[in-house]
Amino acid sequence: NMEKNIAHILIIEDEPDIIELSTFNLEKHAYVVSSARNGEGGLEKTRKIGPDLILLDLMLPGIHGLDVLCILKSDKDTHNIPIIITSALGEEENIVRGLETGADDYITKPFSSVILFARVKAVLRRGLVNKKDLHRIVINQGIKVDPNTRDAFIDDSKVVLTFTEFQILYLLVSHPGWVFTRYQIIDRIRGEKYPVTDRSVDFQIVGLRKKMGHKGKLIETIRGVGYRFHLNET
Repeated sequence: NMEKNIAHILIIEDEPDIIELSTFNLEKHAYVVSSARNGEGGLEKTRKIGPDLILLDLMLPGIHGLDVLCILKSDKDTHNIPIIITSALGEEENIVRGLETGADDYITKPFSSVILFARVKAVLRRGLVNKKDLHRIVINQGIKVDPNTRDAFIDDSKVVLTFTEFQILYLLVSHPGWVFTRYQIIDRIRGEKYPVTDRSVDFQIVGLRKKMGHKGKLIETIRGVGYRFHLNET
């Protein structure tokens, strides 16, 4: 079975209720769960158990969650561990910094157990994404994108896209549910001859959505953060 469901998840969170509820919900799905109440304890436990995924609260007592993230991402022993950050609404700036420092996803509090499980499952599955997939044809919810011929189809009709629009569409559709900040999008799609700024990413997305017609709404704007291709979380 590709998805080894006995993944070990470490929750670094200072609110006992959230730890308890998240632990309960994740154990129900057969995950092994450990927790730490602050950043120092979280770093210690990460080094001790080498979890498969970390659920990291940003607003921690002591070391801030972003610093914990930086430490984990700059240490070769821990930089590959996927991390989902959790934070209160209105913390867009920290979420963006977290995603740009290497977090894999984020969830805003309060979150439901359904969303928690969907995101955890999706992030763990990403670890299995193969690097050879760069030439893979992607089909998702009626959208087909072929990087080899650079063709895009919406419900079997071909759509004519610019170089940058195509890059953005392929990036988003091939990573359903992943949140990309504008700078990550720029970073992933920048061709030598194509200067892209964060303002122009928004502009490209507007053009892309227009060409996608009713399917344009599958590209979600995450206010203050960036964009993601809609993941069916049901």
